[in-house]
Amino acid sequence: MSGTTNLLTQPAPSPDADLRPVLIRLTDVDFTRGQRTILSNVNLTVRRGDFVAVTGPNGGGKTTLMRLILGLLKPSAGRVERVQRNIRVSYLPQKSSIDSSYPISVREVIASGLVEPDKEGRVDNMLREVELTDHASKPIGALSGGQQQRALLGRALISRPEMLVLDEPLSYVDKHFEQRIYDIIRQLAPTTTIILVSHEITTVAAIANRHIIVDRTITVCNSAHHFARVALCD
Repeated sequence: MSGTTNLLTQPAPSPDADLRPVLIRLTDVDFTRGQRTILSNVNLTVRRGDFVAVTGPNGGGKTTLMRLILGLLKPSAGRVERVQRNIRVSYLPQKSSIDSSYPISVREVIASGLVEPDKEGRVDNMLREVELTDHASKPIGALSGGQQQRALLGRALISRPEMLVLDEPLSYVDKHFEQRIYDIIRQLAPTTTIILVSHEITTVAAIANRHIIVDRTITVCNSAHHFARVALCD
């Protein structure tokens, strides 16, 4: 894809990277549901400016990890510390987590990401950004799966978050908009802390400064440039 060569020649992270402020810290975290252990002995620190690419098998606990990070779930054991609580955080959940029958328009879905009145035309700008201007007044349930995903992405981006958590943002979108998402992520990465879950990890990991694999616990991938398929990180 375009831009990949430049990404592979990015300079190595600064040796002072670990001096950046900690945003989230997970220590010895377990999460169980009933008799099932979903995550075990998870230790993870997210610092300001990180771009963490997350992959792993279906059922490995990726979405559960995102919800623990966001405080939407509480660990069964261990500790989740949100060290800096005054930052703007946005979350793009998996598309399957929304109720498409809810009577709300595409414009309203995107506007719901704002915490203040839209005084700058940001909703119209975001509709253009996610290429949904022509669908603004349609109910969210009338859109295709890919269009719904774009609306949810717009909702996540409109508040200009300092930390952005994206759970499978490429789901359902076509190749054209997949490239658009990569472009958006590249633009945000220098100023935004990003945690992104994806099965399409090759391009994402090339942009990220960290790559972790979630399969009931966390394994750090240390492949050169983080540009490798999961099999290479075993």
